Amino acid sequence: MTVAPSASQELEETPVRNGMLRYALSKAGGALLSISMVIVATFFLFRLLPGDPVRALAQGRNMTPEQLDLERHRLGLDKSLPEQFFQFVKQTVQFDLGTSYEYKRPVLDLIGERIGSTLLLTGTALVIAVTLGIWQGARAGWKPGSRFDRFSTAISLVLWSVPTFWLGLLLLMVFAAGVGPIPGVFPTRGIESVDAPDGFGYVLDVAKHMVLPCLTMVAVVYAQYLLVMRSSVLDEVGQDYVTTARAKGLKDDDVRRKHAVPNALLPTVTLVFMRIGFVVGGAVTVEAIFSWPGLGQLFYEAIRVPDFTLMQGTFLLITVSVIVMNTLADVVYHLLDPRVRSA
Repeated sequence: MTVAPSASQELEETPVRNGMLRYALSKAGGALLSISMVIVATFFLFRLLPGDPVRALAQGRNMTPEQLDLERHRLGLDKSLPEQFFQFVKQTVQFDLGTSYEYKRPVLDLIGERIGSTLLLTGTALVIAVTLGIWQGARAGWKPGSRFDRFSTAISLVLWSVPTFWLGLLLLMVFAAGVGPIPGVFPTRGIESVDAPDGFGYVLDVAKHMVLPCLTMVAVVYAQYLLVMRSSVLDEVGQDYVTTARAKGLKDDDVRRKHAVPNALLPTVTLVFMRIGFVVGGAVTVEAIFSWPGLGQLFYEAIRVPDFTLMQGTFLLITVSVIVMNTLADVVYHLLDPRVRSA
């Protein structure tokens, strides 16, 4: 038989719910303000880049000055800067990111074609980095100063300090066919082979193409999860509940896995949510180095022109996704940790 909650219990829960709602609304308001500032910054930031999009697009076409003026009028670049800005804001509010100068297609269509490749690569790298970082961080923090702790922490810090582009180029030098010392083991360009088979063979082909870019991304980010998890476990080791669990005769691995690690996961969960925002944006450097056809590569191609509408659209998507996920991280942490709610 279920017992209905008493009036006093309902009165106690009401302020908690109201406080949670106010907290969520305040974070949402802050996120909207940040997005508004990003929209303004996105427009003016790329106008500072050197280069004329019209002349860049006209290379090799021997266009006359009159034709260049017509092209500039077609792209809307003959308008004043305030006019271009208000047009950009109006389109953005209507979820219209404009038409690419170079591809002459809607930016949203281009993003829709590339976002799947980015999510595949960066999502896989995120899962591997989180799993590896949490596992190593939990073991290292449980026995600080051990050989495993010193080795894993040192390796992760070294890889974290290595520039992403340098590590990617190094892997290209090692595995590039006809050049590297162990060539042909993994593909170094693209997402699939020209003669890729169908079915499960295609899956294996894509997986082989993912190895090097995924390895590059994992190597330079998993240290964050390791260090945060290690620090959290170190804080939990001396807690009374850990001492009590050990006094009851539980195995050391059980105490770590069932008691210390779940309580130490809160900061890591927040970090994971924050990194999910970067998953949408991908890694511009990694995708450019390995010619991975994702949003990062698309953004890199837009910078070369410069293609203002394409740069604005991809950059806006990346920054908004980061802001949204950071906001969710704050709300989730507020929900999971009662100490934050009481504060």
